[in-house]
Amino acid sequence: MYLTRLEEEMLEGEMGEAVARAMSLLVALGEVFEAERLIEVESAHISGVSYKNLGEAGLEYLEEQAELGASVRIRATLNPAGMDLERWREMGVSPEFAEGQLRVIEAYRRMGVEATCTCTPYLIGHRPRAGSQIAWAESSAVAYVNSVLGARTNRETGPTALASAITGRAPLHGYRLEENRRPSIIVEVKTPLSSKFDYGALGYLIGEMAGRSVPYIRGLRGASIEQLKALSAAIATSGGVALYHIEGLTPEARRMSRHLEGLERIPVKPDSLGEVAERFQGAGEDAVICVGCPHCSLRELMEVARLLERRSGERLWAFTSRGVYMKAERLGIVKAIEEAGGRVYRDTCMVVAPLREMGWREVATNSFKAAHYLSSMGLTVQVAPLRELLGGGHED
Repeated sequence: MYLTRLEEEMLEGEMGEAVARAMSLLVALGEVFEAERLIEVESAHISGVSYKNLGEAGLEYLEEQAELGASVRIRATLNPAGMDLERWREMGVSPEFAEGQLRVIEAYRRMGVEATCTCTPYLIGHRPRAGSQIAWAESSAVAYVNSVLGARTNRETGPTALASAITGRAPLHGYRLEENRRPSIIVEVKTPLSSKFDYGALGYLIGEMAGRSVPYIRGLRGASIEQLKALSAAIATSGGVALYHIEGLTPEARRMSRHLEGLERIPVKPDSLGEVAERFQGAGEDAVICVGCPHCSLRELMEVARLLERRSGERLWAFTSRGVYMKAERLGIVKAIEEAGGRVYRDTCMVVAPLREMGWREVATNSFKAAHYLSSMGLTVQVAPLRELLGGGHED
């Protein structure tokens, strides 16, 4: 694989051991995927943040990197942690878990990574431009920025995204190349969609059908940020989809329409979405209601507050980023939700928090991604539109 003189210096340790280790990882990855060279990347988003997933081994790795003097060269943000960094006691998180989690965050901060702790960095100002090369982990964010924003990234892991942040480089392969962004199947949606929940169900269904291919989706007539966020999360969960195109909506769809001839066409019929939701109907009426996977937007928190105007939210936990939380706090939205008995937490979500250790057994959610992962963790799960979980009203 071709390396520039600067990249050779990085690999040879002339810029420190931490940079050499990061470059060595990227070169090895590039050789596996037969990349001809490395490219410069503009930003990184790093997963592997929750102490629940990292454990002591992951924590030791991050602290070692920080001790070696690792420092990011480009903007780098963090995925959710395993707890609200300030209100963890209220969540029921143990002091032992909290100590490990705070050490993880401190290690990242020492390396210059922004402790955003969100899976939706594009909602708080980390929004890559179309065509830009980036190195992002977090499957839902990868699908969103590749598809909706038109940026270019592979589905990175936490270590490779961190390595790219330290070096400002990534191997040139996969979805970074134009030819690999071409669609490989056509999905024809033959049922109307009216809510985020419908888009989540559609994404989950397409992910199962598409696997790791690139779907070209027809039949949608516009969608909000929240609806596309739900679709991106679900499509990356049930399958390995990191990029999709929606006819007349996403930025590369028109250009990619030249490559549709001869592709398999898969219809999505009216009863298909309901069948997907029926798979997750186990939790009872006393289940904790969780929203915010991916993290709630300001509009979604406003919707929660509106639905709680005439009913109790004592079983509700909503998860969001600090950036969105601050706006919602200024507008009185957080106060409205918590006065109704609900809780609004930052930095974490129901998927990466230690729910079983906190005594949870049943969860109700409007997120297909959350339902999928919580079920795999042994929790009993119900998935339904937010208006049904909270009672009444209309969901966007």
